[in-house]
Amino acid sequence: MLHSIDSEILFLKQEDVIKAGLLDMKQILKVTEKTYELMGQGLIKNPPKVRTRIPDDDNWQSFFNSMPCYIGGDVNIGGIKWAAESKKNAHTPGIPYGIDITILSDPETVLPFCILDGTLVTAMRTSAVGGLLAKYTAPSNTETACLVGAGVIGRTMVMAIAEAIPTVKTMYLCDLDVPKAEAVAAELQPKYPNVKIIPTKDSKGAAQKSQLIVTETTAAKPFVDKSWLTPGCGLVSMASNEVDLDVVRSADVICIDYWKQMITYNGKAVAQLYNNGEIDENGVSELGNLVLGKKTGRTSDDQFVFATSMGIGALDIMIGYQLYQNAAKMGIGTKVKLWDKPLWE
Repeated sequence: MLHSIDSEILFLKQEDVIKAGLLDMKQILKVTEKTYELMGQGLIKNPPKVRTRIPDDDNWQSFFNSMPCYIGGDVNIGGIKWAAESKKNAHTPGIPYGIDITILSDPETVLPFCILDGTLVTAMRTSAVGGLLAKYTAPSNTETACLVGAGVIGRTMVMAIAEAIPTVKTMYLCDLDVPKAEAVAAELQPKYPNVKIIPTKDSKGAAQKSQLIVTETTAAKPFVDKSWLTPGCGLVSMASNEVDLDVVRSADVICIDYWKQMITYNGKAVAQLYNNGEIDENGVSELGNLVLGKKTGRTSDDQFVFATSMGIGALDIMIGYQLYQNAAKMGIGTKVKLWDKPLWE
């Protein structure tokens, strides 16, 4: 299919990507780690996402993010993720809060060869990054984790932490809406019988009992301060506006997913410190370098390690490509054509 002039496109709806293995967190973690390995080798072109907020940046009710990339090495594909969210959707039954689409293209002919629903891909890859960051920054033999937020990402984060850190025995799932946390715990507990999932609304109390803290919230202002931390803990912040600047300042090690994109958004604490002149690229460890062993995350269980992510479009393209390959082998999806014969060549 690749490097041909055939305009056939495989369309994968959400049910198709699930059949193709999207909810297999072990597979998603493996693809995620390879993505950052390629990033660390300089084989991925991933410009920072372009944001369009409506009606404006300060009062947005919906937004669209354009996230293009090219992946080289043994992959050699291009693609783009079109990511969108609407606050109205949060109160509208029957529609997700965020709706994403992924397009995969042949870099030689630039023909698209697959279009797939990217909404669940976003949920899985976001938590896979959190799990990967935790793998490289959590204390050794971590047994207790605190996850703050029991929404869609909270659900997939349980999966990611359970798979990425198999030593975890107790996992606090925190949310102000305790019934929501209870529902997620009830859903996932049978899948992870070796981990006790405890729903609670006491996020700070749970954090103070945990070696690893992971926040995945929609907070409008920072809520994690230094009183949440215990000696030698790891903190992974997945969203904006979650962590006080003093928390990041107190870190012995700071790990991030992708520096060039991180500093473009002032909602992230690392970007604020960069804009204040308090930190530069030499003061952080990128995930790609951690995967390749070029830099270290935690070197001692006495260190407090802070990690954070913004996500990169390359993840959606890499995972989308894996799902495309799976679907092609399984014979699932709908084939459509961009044209039968182009009018003008």
